[in-house]
Amino acid sequence: MRRAALCLALLASLAACGLKPMYAGGRGGEAARALAGVRVEPIPGKEGWLMRNALNDRLSAMGAGEPRYVLKVQLDDRIAGLGVRADDTVTRERRTLRARYQLVDSGSGETILDETTGWDAGIDVASSEYATVAAEDTALERLTEIVADRVLARVALGARE
Repeated sequence: MRRAALCLALLASLAACGLKPMYAGGRGGEAARALAGVRVEPIPGKEGWLMRNALNDRLSAMGAGEPRYVLKVQLDDRIAGLGVRADDTVTRERRTLRARYQLVDSGSGETILDETTGWDAGIDVASSEYATVAAEDTALERLTEIVADRVLARVALGARE
């Protein structure tokens, strides 16, 4: 009997903690409505094209809305050699994609968010130059997807606040 009462008390306290899911309500929820009103500015370069497409794909899933916000993104894409053999050949690389993003209110021009996020990926350097370039491109595609998710999660939180 005491265990049941304790379990009920714990469940009641959990319900009263004040946490609420960010994407509650699906497409009609606060976060989805805020994200539906975000327009992404063009981002230069191949990595910018990939990033803008990743962001727009995710935003279009939230529905179409009145563009209340503009998302400005600046990318820093770097590849650095990690593993080096005795003959100075690189055996492993790290590709780092960092994004500085700003969420700007379209009406007032006020910057709501100004933050940076990023992610890294490891790449094995193959004896074939073609294989290495293909691995670098695949890593960039993966990184843009991950960074786009991180940016939009923070934008949803910032727009909701």
